[in-house]
Amino acid sequence: MAEVRAKKYLGQHFLTDLNIARRIAEALTPASVPGGASCVLEVGPGMGVLTQFLLSVYGDRLTVAEIDGESVDYLRVHYPGLNIVEGDFLRMDLAALYPADRYPGGVNVIGNFPYNISSQIFFKVLDYKDMVPEVVGMIQKEVAVRLASSPGGKEYGILSVLLQAYYDIEYLFTVPPGVFNPPPKVQSAVIRLRRNGVSSLDCDEALFKRIVKATFNQRRKTVRNSLGSSFPEVLRAVAERRAEAHPFFGLRPETLSVAQFVELTRWVQAILDNNKHE
Repeated sequence: MAEVRAKKYLGQHFLTDLNIARRIAEALTPASVPGGASCVLEVGPGMGVLTQFLLSVYGDRLTVAEIDGESVDYLRVHYPGLNIVEGDFLRMDLAALYPADRYPGGVNVIGNFPYNISSQIFFKVLDYKDMVPEVVGMIQKEVAVRLASSPGGKEYGILSVLLQAYYDIEYLFTVPPGVFNPPPKVQSAVIRLRRNGVSSLDCDEALFKRIVKATFNQRRKTVRNSLGSSFPEVLRAVAERRAEAHPFFGLRPETLSVAQFVELTRWVQAILDNNKHE
């Protein structure tokens, strides 16, 4: 069977370098390690360059998710017996695919992620954070830097905060364009996320997410101004002296750590709760 044709609308850039594929596979913590995941899900395997190394370690504990029918046909011919889920990873119910009673360790996620949906993949991981202990992904370098960025940098943003609340993130190595077919116009990077010890944040987690998004959506503004746009009742409470202005009001969101966003969330929640009882 001929090689699969890369499709621009799917963001496909097939990795051709076997050494890099091996390094990506080896970056994932084996399921045999205590506390490791029961199985592995590869997103977007394409023609299986990474898949072959994962199969040698995980065997039937490996499943691949592939939306491209041509790639699925290729994989069925070249990797008979491979567990393939044909469809869009972003629409998959991981809890149904990996029920806790059968997979108590959850599922590790790995892949050469399509650039056009890499951020959505990480938001998806956040939705299932309690069953995804580790993620290893090759993504656009710019995005990898952003995810691993510390507070204070211009790259630090929404996904940096939301992911770092629950995962320790490591930028592993850079990958040049020439090892892909077709070569992308940007550099790539491999990143690893490992679940940290935080089972839940010390605040309303839905409100935490809203506040992080609200402040970074207007990142040039101070926290006071960005909160005022999304939570006007909070500024009214301050103006009417029903609440003290928060010490973070004069700061910009990129300077706040996860812990500081948690603190800010608790403060906003207290005001919202007080408003309900007035």
